[in-house]
Amino acid sequence: MTTTSFKEDIVVRKDLDFGIMDADIPKYWMDGDAFKTRVIDGVQMSFPDGERYFISSVRNFKEKITDPELLKAVKDFSFQEGQHGKVHTDYNQRLKKQGVPVDKMLHVITKIMNRRLKVLSPEYNLAVTAALEHFTAMMAEMFFARKEVMAGADHRVRAMLAWHAIEEMEHKAVAFDVLQKVAKVGYFKRCLAMAHAMFNFTLHTLVFTWIILGTDGFKGWTRFKMYSKGLVWLLGPKGLYSSLLPKLLNYFKPGFHPWQDPTVHNYGVWLEVFNKTGNPVEAGEAMYAAAH
Repeated sequence: MTTTSFKEDIVVRKDLDFGIMDADIPKYWMDGDAFKTRVIDGVQMSFPDGERYFISSVRNFKEKITDPELLKAVKDFSFQEGQHGKVHTDYNQRLKKQGVPVDKMLHVITKIMNRRLKVLSPEYNLAVTAALEHFTAMMAEMFFARKEVMAGADHRVRAMLAWHAIEEMEHKAVAFDVLQKVAKVGYFKRCLAMAHAMFNFTLHTLVFTWIILGTDGFKGWTRFKMYSKGLVWLLGPKGLYSSLLPKLLNYFKPGFHPWQDPTVHNYGVWLEVFNKTGNPVEAGEAMYAAAH
């Protein structure tokens, strides 16, 4: 039986200011480390296109939704994702000023997304969306459960990631509920889509990081050495991605539902500070301070 013990409310927030365009944010804002910075820069670069894909995949089934609660959740999910797209589009302007070929790189992503929507079934696109929503909902665990992960990060970028992670946790079950209750997608297709999503996400991370480091002026052999060290940070025993493997594998359980996974322990701290101050940077710093 599905538990709803860890369900959170989806809260619509808009026009948040993180100071992302401030000139004093370092180019390598992640503790001065080029590899770590560009891994996260490369992943977040595609968020605006990804959010549009997620919204389109879910909205394909909007007319078939009869449950008013789920219909409202879809509306709030779409609004949150739209706000994420706006903020990360602003962040991409920073990368353009640094010489990163953002438009050229995103052109490839846009073609892939559009082709999926055109060629693959609405059910499969929704299954990929639900899988990626599970992954992005783990961002809070990935970045903010352990203090050492974001130690040395610029507080404004850290706050942007904290806010995004908070809202991903709040709406993490929306696509999944549409998948199960409306699209009636079965277990095999759900698992196939997750395997597909995991492969593409990992490939995207490695390729985009390689390209951006190249535009930064790091030559091939230097980049290989950066990868040999950096992949331990990503995929080692306590790596950014590998530490999430148990939660990721939960998705393959036949009776899985996103609300079975508890919300990261410092979610409430972010919520309390933001509700009190309305300042997402202060809330992000409080969430980081409450990490283990």
